[in-house]
Amino acid sequence: MNRRQSNRLIIQVLVIGLAILILAPFVWLVRMSFETNAQIFAFPPRLWVAPTVANYVALWQTEFRHSFLNSTIVSLASTSASMLLGVPAAYALSRMRRRSDLLSLWIIASRLAPPTAFAIPYFLVYREIDLIDTRLGLVVIYLTFNLSLVIWLMRSFFENTPRALEEAAWIDGAGFWQGLVRIVLPTAAPGLAATAILSFVFSWNDFFFALILTRSDAMTAPVAVVNFMNYEGWEWGRIAAGGTMVMLPVLLFSLLVRRFLISGLTAGAVKG
Repeated sequence: MNRRQSNRLIIQVLVIGLAILILAPFVWLVRMSFETNAQIFAFPPRLWVAPTVANYVALWQTEFRHSFLNSTIVSLASTSASMLLGVPAAYALSRMRRRSDLLSLWIIASRLAPPTAFAIPYFLVYREIDLIDTRLGLVVIYLTFNLSLVIWLMRSFFENTPRALEEAAWIDGAGFWQGLVRIVLPTAAPGLAATAILSFVFSWNDFFFALILTRSDAMTAPVAVVNFMNYEGWEWGRIAAGGTMVMLPVLLFSLLVRRFLISGLTAGAVKG
């Protein structure tokens, strides 16, 4: 074995070890979701137990079903609104010749601040305008943070789009919006997909604002999982099942569109 092959073998072993280290907590969580509390706390732990779906059945008979629906609606609505508003704004910034960098910096500043800095102002305002425990309230707050992310990411994609394509379309008689929709957006399709995926994941995984601004009607799935932790005891089987249900849609969605995600992120990383 030459040096090149040995280095490749070492890299493969390190990658496999890193993958096992990263995936171990998720595999353990999924395993717990198919076990009873007695099996979870059995000592010494068993390598193989008879799986049961009782945790998922019990979980779906609680308010978790409504919370899962809330997460789906809020995440899709906030992602759609962020893309509809952020994509034209990013395109306008990419075509500005002056102060576009300064404006982009101000826009992304909302993502740089810690979420706790906005919790009290949002809560006070929402209480006055009756948006506490509403889906609309969550959509608005997710839109606030995702919009800056969409503008920041899509601006780099649009800057890499050759302006000659738009100018050629304009010469052929296309209007401004026709050039944007038919020429620019198809060219930036991987960036659109990657940005939409990230916006959806950030909305879906949010716990802090959903905990502060919801009670029962608009409670999302990540917050609903916490309800299985009470003074009488922690229902570890249902907690694991709830965590798996929260993780599964994002995991499946990311696997289905991973090609767009990887190509989109790498396409916007290099200028020229």
